[in-house]
Amino acid sequence: MNIVFLGAPGAGKGTQAQRLMNDKGIPQISTGDMFRRAIREQTPTGMKAKEYMDRGDLVPDEVVIAMVKERLAEADCQNGYILDGFPRTVKQAEELDKIAQIDVALNIAVPDEVIISRLGGRRVCAKCGGTYHISMLKDNACPACGGELYQRDDDKPETVKNRLNVYAEKTAPLIDYYAGKGVLVTADCTGTVDENYKAVLTALKMD
Repeated sequence: MNIVFLGAPGAGKGTQAQRLMNDKGIPQISTGDMFRRAIREQTPTGMKAKEYMDRGDLVPDEVVIAMVKERLAEADCQNGYILDGFPRTVKQAEELDKIAQIDVALNIAVPDEVIISRLGGRRVCAKCGGTYHISMLKDNACPACGGELYQRDDDKPETVKNRLNVYAEKTAPLIDYYAGKGVLVTADCTGTVDENYKAVLTALKMD
């Protein structure tokens, strides 16, 4: 099954996609993770993407589409995949339709105020890359490896608000796009991680 995960930044797309991958063996393709790896390795594409990501803006279509096309051609994607963070615009969705058949688009629905709270409290380990929320932490050390935790630039309040505005303008129209194709399903993901996963499985008819 080829799945697209839709939802605002911080809605839980990455968390639920990773859990689905581990549970069902469907590879998760996260454009955000691909870009962050390129930034760490300081590749030309990564440095170009960083300028946009730090502002909370979208990376240009041609950069994203080329990267996704290469990824979908790899062997592990031949029996299905989860696209997490792509497409982000109707134009990207139209380009994706030229190279892939999307079976279902899952809309992960979460109100803006919940997202702002989630992202504002998110911290990332500089050593192992683990992600945590301050509500679950005792100090500023990674529970897994003891590394120092930091707040990503794109999780700071002013950037989060901009990201949500960009989502509403550029990405939310994808809901109508996939609804028009008859492949849209929605999961209410305002609960706990476990509750949200159950909602995802139900929406995808995998429960």
